[in-house]
Amino acid sequence: MKKYLPSLINPALIIGLAVAARLLPHPPNFAPIAAMALFGGAYLSPRYAPLLPIVALFLGDIFIGFYSPLVMVSVYGSFVLVGLLGMWLRKRKSPRNVIAAAIGSSLLFFLITNFAVWAAGAYARDPSGLLQSYVMGLPFLKNTLAGDLFYTASFFGAYELALKLVKKPALAKSEI
Repeated sequence: MKKYLPSLINPALIIGLAVAARLLPHPPNFAPIAAMALFGGAYLSPRYAPLLPIVALFLGDIFIGFYSPLVMVSVYGSFVLVGLLGMWLRKRKSPRNVIAAAIGSSLLFFLITNFAVWAAGAYARDPSGLLQSYVMGLPFLKNTLAGDLFYTASFFGAYELALKLVKKPALAKSEI
């Protein structure tokens, strides 16, 4: 059990932070879930990475409330896909790729969830209703993009900075 403890603490900490940020007041769709899924996919064990967004969303939804099952499945599923995108980033981490993945995550979430809102019957079930669903979602896309870029930069940046700070003392000791 001791050898698995460190790999359980990191995901639990990340989930806890994501749930807390989701429960605190924030602009609509300005949340850390996509960034957490990208980060988890890029840095954590592939065993836990796809579960991070599902657990964080579910725990948050216990407090916030549940909603249309079709829309819920699309939200949860889109973040699992974002976690897989993070796993793709694992060996391709660069500022450009991380930013592109954050933007791609926002667009993926927008396309999937607005389609689900349309399919759930919120708009006319014809091409004009689907278009209306996407048009009505545009104000949320702005916040989604801003939140995903902010939290992704925060998670990846803080982690990489921490790695550099930890490596510097180790390098200094080896020079003695």
